[in-house]
Amino acid sequence: MISDKIKNEIINIVGEACWLDRPEHLVCYAYDAFLEEALPEAVVFPKTTREVSGVMKIASAQQIPVTARGAGTSVCGAPVPVRGGIVLCFSKMDKILEINTRDRYAVVQPGVINADLQKALAPSGFFYPPDPGSMTISTIGGNIAQNAGGPRCLKYGVTVDYILGLEIVLASGKIVRFGSKNVKDVTGYRLSSLICGSEGTLGLVTEAILKVVPQPEAVKTLMITFKDLDYTAKSVSDIIGSGILPAAMELMDQFTLNAIEDSAGLGLDREARGTLLIEIDGIKEACEKEAIKIIEKARANHAVSIREADSPEDRAELWTARRSAYGVFAKLAPDIVSEDITVPVSQVPEMIRRIVTITDHYGLRVGVLAHAGDGNMHPLIPADRNNKEEWANVIQAYDEIFAAAVELGGTLSGEHGIGLAKTEYLPLVMNQDSMDFMKTVKAAVDPDGILNPGKFV
Repeated sequence: MISDKIKNEIINIVGEACWLDRPEHLVCYAYDAFLEEALPEAVVFPKTTREVSGVMKIASAQQIPVTARGAGTSVCGAPVPVRGGIVLCFSKMDKILEINTRDRYAVVQPGVINADLQKALAPSGFFYPPDPGSMTISTIGGNIAQNAGGPRCLKYGVTVDYILGLEIVLASGKIVRFGSKNVKDVTGYRLSSLICGSEGTLGLVTEAILKVVPQPEAVKTLMITFKDLDYTAKSVSDIIGSGILPAAMELMDQFTLNAIEDSAGLGLDREARGTLLIEIDGIKEACEKEAIKIIEKARANHAVSIREADSPEDRAELWTARRSAYGVFAKLAPDIVSEDITVPVSQVPEMIRRIVTITDHYGLRVGVLAHAGDGNMHPLIPADRNNKEEWANVIQAYDEIFAAAVELGGTLSGEHGIGLAKTEYLPLVMNQDSMDFMKTVKAAVDPDGILNPGKFV
């Protein structure tokens, strides 16, 4: 329990308006987009690094669990405070501190929304490549915690590839900085790669130096439909195998496409068994040549229709279709499980076949959605947890899907993280020595285990 004395000490640091402990407030910070919920004892909104440090010194002295939170868009339970304690919500640390396109970096606080950074960079002709599906609401701090990806990470890479430096607060309250504003910096350990993806279990990010890049000269967006899902998947491996690297290559099956069309009415082809949304960018002439090659590969796999966006508005509409998928599926049943596996690109066709076979066996509906160009798939299953038989089938189906991904040389997560969702599956991809090594790192920086306890370490 957090005593009145501790409460007052924290309020003296952050101010009374930045402390919440009434039940109707706490419930708003008890969940993310995963299935589990847990109430914190308090929610604290720091505004500065010093305030974070002050709160952590108190939490460390009293061994109070602390769970960091951005916008709560995680789909693996990472920000769920399963051991109670304090939720440290970074929504008030939302300033873009510096943009320097000459040296190609931006400095931001963790509460900055991804899309707001994109908007701030656009007038200068620059952008920040990581673009998770939740980019309009998810925060940079959350993106760093989960090492977020997104559609265009096929070509540009994921969050960790754009972190030049970080400021973090340790469990003890100490403030440490590493990295710099230089694109090349091999001074000491690359600790940003350790913190990125650690889900708030090693330290709390309070400032980030991010690499930004110039916008491409030209962009082409294609939506290609197929009469068979196998042909759709084979086109992916054929295109990537030919040496073409699109900025994005998104796969949607018929169930997914029809669910989107039912919701948004965008005029999508309901008869298509599989659809690829492909974007290429770069020099205009190169884009033209790559588009021709992509269309050739698609036609060789019996493409039914090829639509090219002919305006920025048309392009935005096609991407609206793709980015709306999760929200659309959430309307199909009381619950939805959006999972995240990655396999080698050459195994994409076989993995899709296995997802369909497994879910059919258990009588489940499934939407196959994938960042197919890098083998990252999101099988989405709408279901009802209150239907015990159906829910048991969902769990069994995902058990088999994870096992199939590993059998094909894949892994458990490409961008969602582990959190609460996949801790029990770690032995599929890690031996005990590997898991013990992670625990050793954790113990070195958080010996009392107060940072996001109850998660994968």
